[in-house]
Amino acid sequence: MTTSSSSDKHQNFRSLSAPKGIPDYFPPQSAELKAVKDAFTTAAHNAGYEHIELPIFEETALFARGVGESTDVVSKEMYTFEDRGGRSVTLRPEGTAGVMRACIQHHLDRGQLPAKLVYNGPFFRYERPQAGRYRQLQQVGVEAIGVDDPALDAEVIALADRCFRSIGLTGFRLELTSLGDSSDRPQYRAKLQEFLRGLPLDEDTQRRAELNPLRVLDDKRPEMQEMLAEAPLMLDHLSDASRAHFEAVTGHLQDMGVEYTINPRMVRGLDYYTKTCFEFVHDGLGAQSGIGGGGRYDGLMAQLGGQDLSGIGFGLGVDRALLALEAEGVTVGTGRRVDVYGVALGEDAKQTMVRLVNELRSAGIGADMSYGGRGLKGAMKSANRAGALYALVLGEQELESGQVAVKDLSAASQEEVSIGSVVTELQRRLDERG
Repeated sequence: MTTSSSSDKHQNFRSLSAPKGIPDYFPPQSAELKAVKDAFTTAAHNAGYEHIELPIFEETALFARGVGESTDVVSKEMYTFEDRGGRSVTLRPEGTAGVMRACIQHHLDRGQLPAKLVYNGPFFRYERPQAGRYRQLQQVGVEAIGVDDPALDAEVIALADRCFRSIGLTGFRLELTSLGDSSDRPQYRAKLQEFLRGLPLDEDTQRRAELNPLRVLDDKRPEMQEMLAEAPLMLDHLSDASRAHFEAVTGHLQDMGVEYTINPRMVRGLDYYTKTCFEFVHDGLGAQSGIGGGGRYDGLMAQLGGQDLSGIGFGLGVDRALLALEAEGVTVGTGRRVDVYGVALGEDAKQTMVRLVNELRSAGIGADMSYGGRGLKGAMKSANRAGALYALVLGEQELESGQVAVKDLSAASQEEVSIGSVVTELQRRLDERG
C-alpha cells in the first residue's frame, strides 16, 4: 500500500490568488495607500467635513433609482446578488447614493446645513481590468448637502484640488462644465436627440440616444467622436439662472487661484449630476486618465424619498492617485513602521526587553523588537528595515550595569541610559525631533 506524503498532498491544491481585477496592497506600497487616504481625509476634515461610515452593500433599488438604470454602472457593472432572505443587494459601486440614503434615514438633512460629510473605502464595479481600472477600487469622497450656493461648489472643487496637491501631485488639470438644471435639460435633450436621429448610429447607440442621449456624448469610439463633432453643447443652451450659477462658480475659483479648463463636452457616468460638473485628469495615466471628479446633484434626495434639497460632492480615486504619483516620480509615506527597535542578546535580556517594549508602546511610542534569538548583526538589519530612529541593545553586560545602549541610527551614535529611565529619555528625544 502506498501513502501520500504531506508535500504530495499540498501539490494537489492549486495556489490561491486574489480575484481578477482586485489589487492587493502590501508593504511598502500599503504605506503609500494609507498616506494618500490620510492626506485626502485630513484636507476634508480641515474644511469642516465629518466622517461617515457607509455599508459595503445596500438594497439594489438604491443604486437603480439614485445612479440611473440607463448608466453603464447600473446596467453592466454592479455586483448584485440575493441574500438568504431573497432580497436583492448590491456591493456599493459609488458613495453619493449611500450618503443620501443615510442622510434621509437618520435625519441629517434636518440639522445644520450644509451637512458636510467625508467617507473612504472600497467600491466595486465589474469592469474589464486594466491599469487604473479595478473591480475593487479605493476612493475618498465628500458630500455637502442642503445648500445651493455657487460658493459651496467652488469650495468642494478647491478641496479636491488641495487633496491632490497635498500629496505632491502637480501634473493634473481640472476640467469644468455645467450640465444645466431641470429647466434647461428637457430643451437641450430634445435638441440633442434631434441631432442624433440624423446620424447613422448602430442599434445599441440608437437605443441609448432615446433613453439618455447624454450618454452618447461619452462614447469614446473615434468614429463616434467624429460624428459628434457638431453636436449641440449644453453650455450653449443654459438658462439665465444656470449660466449665472456657473459664472459665479468660476469666479470663486479664480479668486481662490484654482486653475481650470472649460470642457463643454464633459459627460459624467452617473445620471444624477446637474449644474456644476468637474473632473481631474492626469495625462501620465494613459487611457484611464481621470483621477477624480464630481458635481452637483440637485433633485437626488427627493428622488430617493427625502426632502428636495441640493448637494454637491466628489470621489477621488486613491488607486489612480498612486499611479499618478508613480508617473511623476513622487513618493508619499515614510515607510517607518516604528520609532524604536529593541535588540535583546540572551534570554534574560529578552525578558527585560519585552517589558521595555511594552512600556514604550503604552507611552505612545511605536516600538518593535527582534524575535527568534537573532544575533546583533541580523537584528540591526531588521531595525533599519523597520525604519526605526533608535535601537535599544541589551545584553548580559548591560543587564549587570542596569544600563541599555541607545543607538541613534541616523547619527550613528550610541549612549548608555539607565533601564529605568530609557522610556522617558526616548520620549524626550522623539519630542525634540518632532
